[in-house]
Amino acid sequence: MGLRRATDSAGLRRIEPRDYPRDTEGLIEQLQDPDPGVRRWAARDLAIHPDAVPALCEFLGRERDLSVREVMFTTLGCLGGDDVVEGLVPLLRSEDANLRNGAIEVLSELPEEVGPHIEVLLRDTDADVRIFTLNLMNDLRHPQVGKWLSNVLTHDPHINVVAAALEVLAEVGTPQACQALQLARQRFADDPFIGFAADLAQQRIEGA
Repeated sequence: MGLRRATDSAGLRRIEPRDYPRDTEGLIEQLQDPDPGVRRWAARDLAIHPDAVPALCEFLGRERDLSVREVMFTTLGCLGGDDVVEGLVPLLRSEDANLRNGAIEVLSELPEEVGPHIEVLLRDTDADVRIFTLNLMNDLRHPQVGKWLSNVLTHDPHINVVAAALEVLAEVGTPQACQALQLARQRFADDPFIGFAADLAQQRIEGA
């Protein structure tokens, strides 16, 4: 009697349907999944979906898992473009320091796109917004940084904003800013910190 082949059904894997489609809409839907691992992978996979930028920025403000936020910021940095800047600039007003700092980090890597927003931000009525705008200039490779810093040193009325500008100037300043630096020192002649920060910035510029 010949041997019959046994059917090993245990070795077969049942194909399960995906919970979400893998297109842009499906990945965006995953950003609402209760599992942070699912949200994290969705945020990563959206790095090749430019149309997802508005949704990523929207969900970024709601996301509470810091590891998911980090991937969202990385994806937005990879996508770049005007929509990313439009979505992240409002986070400079956030009370959440993690959101603010993440936005600053991404914006500082997009000099061409963020450049047209800088002068408006530096005129914002909120001094904190002006300070956070100056913070992103530490790494902003834009030819107008020196001009923007000089304008702040010359005209901004808030001492903390001027102090922040001097700190940035100490890192990225050029000799062209020295006149504005002297004006800032004169405007706040009674404040010892401004004098100290101005001296430090001048020393670093002259030693560069």
